[in-house]
Amino acid sequence: TGSGQQSVTGVEASDDANSYWRIRGKNDGSCQRGTPVKCGQAIRLTHVNTGKNLHTHHFPSPLSNNQEVSAFGDDGEGDDLDIWIVQCSGTYWEREDAVRFKHVGTEVFLSITGEQYGHPIRGQREVHGMSTANHHNYWKAMEGVFIKPSMDPAKHDEL
Repeated sequence: TGSGQQSVTGVEASDDANSYWRIRGKNDGSCQRGTPVKCGQAIRLTHVNTGKNLHTHHFPSPLSNNQEVSAFGDDGEGDDLDIWIVQCSGTYWEREDAVRFKHVGTEVFLSITGEQYGHPIRGQREVHGMSTANHHNYWKAMEGVFIKPSMDPAKHDEL
């Protein structure tokens, strides 16, 4: 059921290579590599292995009947329904912080509540959008590469 787009699921293991997402700027803006992500900033999350963007739209999710979250687009190209706002407590999204992602187009929060799929993806949990902020929509980066901002190329501290 649903849109027919690729499902997005969650698993317990933090080191699952199929769980890696790359943070990118929104469609009409750039995101300088290594620049800290600001709280309140609009981003896209692109799945590393498939190149599809985290996406949602007004389709009910198959297990919880919340809002379906899918993977959409090709090679990081998608549409306006791929844009999420990072909600965090400080100025920037810090590595240790749990954050929320609020969808710009539909105003739902990226969530996971524990409903599990059966065959063929047994044990994987449904990721969906919920209309209210609650404990089901906190996310934390558990693995990955964190890149420090590069030095200004116009400034040199050597001869």
